[in-house]
Amino acid sequence: MTGPLPGENRHVLRKSPLSLSILLDEIHAGKIQLPDFQRPWKWDDERIVSLLATVTLGYPLGVIMTLQTGGQGTRFKPRPLSGSHVPPGTEPAALLMDGQQRMTSLYQALRSDGPVDTTDSRGKPITRWYYLDIEGALNPLASREDVILSVPADRKYRGIGDRKQVLDLTTLEAECTAGLFPLRLAFDAEAINAWQRGYVRSDDSRWDTWGAFQSQVLKNIGDYYLPVIRLAKETPKEAVCTVFEKVNTGGVPLNVFELLTATYAADPEYFDSHGEDFQLPTHWQQVKDQLAEHRMLRIEDSDFLQAICLVSTHYRRRGRPDVNPFTQPAASCKRGDILDLPLGEYLKWSPEIVSALHWTAGFLMRQGVYGSADLPYRGQITALAAIRTVLGVETDSRDVEDKITRWYWCGVLGEQYGGSPDTRLPRDLEQVVGWVRGDREPASVTEANFPPARLNTMSSRNSAAYKGVLALLLRQGCIDWTYSKEPINSTIFEDQQVDVTLIFPKAWCDKNGVSRERKDSIVNKTPLTNRTRRIIGNLAPDAYMRQLETEAGLPGNWLDDIVGTHLIDARYLRGRRLPGQQLSRPDFDGFYQARSEKLLKLIYDAMGVTSDAASDGRASDEQR
Repeated sequence: MTGPLPGENRHVLRKSPLSLSILLDEIHAGKIQLPDFQRPWKWDDERIVSLLATVTLGYPLGVIMTLQTGGQGTRFKPRPLSGSHVPPGTEPAALLMDGQQRMTSLYQALRSDGPVDTTDSRGKPITRWYYLDIEGALNPLASREDVILSVPADRKYRGIGDRKQVLDLTTLEAECTAGLFPLRLAFDAEAINAWQRGYVRSDDSRWDTWGAFQSQVLKNIGDYYLPVIRLAKETPKEAVCTVFEKVNTGGVPLNVFELLTATYAADPEYFDSHGEDFQLPTHWQQVKDQLAEHRMLRIEDSDFLQAICLVSTHYRRRGRPDVNPFTQPAASCKRGDILDLPLGEYLKWSPEIVSALHWTAGFLMRQGVYGSADLPYRGQITALAAIRTVLGVETDSRDVEDKITRWYWCGVLGEQYGGSPDTRLPRDLEQVVGWVRGDREPASVTEANFPPARLNTMSSRNSAAYKGVLALLLRQGCIDWTYSKEPINSTIFEDQQVDVTLIFPKAWCDKNGVSRERKDSIVNKTPLTNRTRRIIGNLAPDAYMRQLETEAGLPGNWLDDIVGTHLIDARYLRGRRLPGQQLSRPDFDGFYQARSEKLLKLIYDAMGVTSDAASDGRASDEQR
């Protein structure tokens, strides 16, 4: 039978039971191996004992799944199961997609020639042999797991009766005398016969016990079958990845990087020209090392692959009649596209993307983004790297960078990269490149919107727009209130521990009835050094302004000008005199309204929104 059964998925070659004995023989011979993207075997001693109990009782163990090798679309580097000493270069007939933990445990415990390397319940590495207490196994009242003994590598067991007494199981005679059958012999007929002779040699009454053990226990092991789903070699790579994730519910989902690792390592052309497999994890580590100097580049392996895929597909699909950047972009970075990314294309574009990421770091610094925690959207790094790669030195033009900058801020302040980037990334690449070269504005620019009321709700560092406003303040040259030598730059940001602080501190707001929404809003926050934040503390604004004058040694009007670089009118901090009062008090309402207007202008300028449009937006927002 070579095709799928009636009603089965077309990728299923066969669904049938296979004996455990044959499966373990094929693992031993290397006919069944693992795809290299499978994570390491990790079952602990307790789970192995439970597994062995299941098999010796003849209970069902669940389905395993294999993938037939030889398909062009599913060429993965194989590796033997842990503990199987398969000769290097052995080509498997099938790859084990689901069942690694179970089959590795069974192989090491029942078929290999050595002890099992596992861990105890605390994760400490241990090495074990597994024995079955014959009389205990025949006792219907005994738990099977309780009569399977986990014995240390030296085969000296401490666990029966007096724990000070050591049971030595280093010889066949000692095993037979103790009545403990070594499960490593379960599929070795000659060894079982030799062990049986030793077991009954000293006592003829043991024949009956052995006969019962053989029929009730060993037969369960020898006749054990597992249901096997065999995937055909024609199964697409993306389907393999999806299938693996669906069946691997007990582990961490497989990602595209791990799948490509196994695919690239099996590339024959690379091996023929270099004499070794291509190691994607090693190459990715080299990339990370090259980019480590840029603190704001919080980039993952998936981002790097997406950037390469965007550029690769952009160039490979250009010129097709159905390609339109506003409806069907040439570029794409969906899961299937990345899985189909040839190693040659990866190697071609990888250095270009690395160079573009260095440029991206500089671009982000010019936008006031100095640290990874302050990066509004990780996905925009991917887009920027792809745009720079396609445009090249064109981005060095002032006009071109202005367009890219406007696109960037529309994405940040319009909060457009919060969902899946699979659709937006290709569209932005194509449309920004087209815009630079004379086409119309990208949809990300024309569709961007920032309602004025959004300022009131921006209170969390998790918000991209929140991070964006803080970056805009840094970009436009705000100066710290004590470290006032120059505007806050990347060096000051790092060395002086710049962070966000409340302009009107919490204690003052709580005492004066300021709502939580306005107190925590970005309007009441600004980036300052650690020294300035300590001085401000919980002091009232007028009090900390006097304190800052003393600490910084600045005249009051100078300090007011410095505070103004944060779009804050210092008069509202120092206070105004109210009728009937001898002393002035800070004015939160006046401050909040004045700064909101200045922040909105800063935002609209970055997005390229005209003053008329901004006014219309404020009016419509008030009407809402």
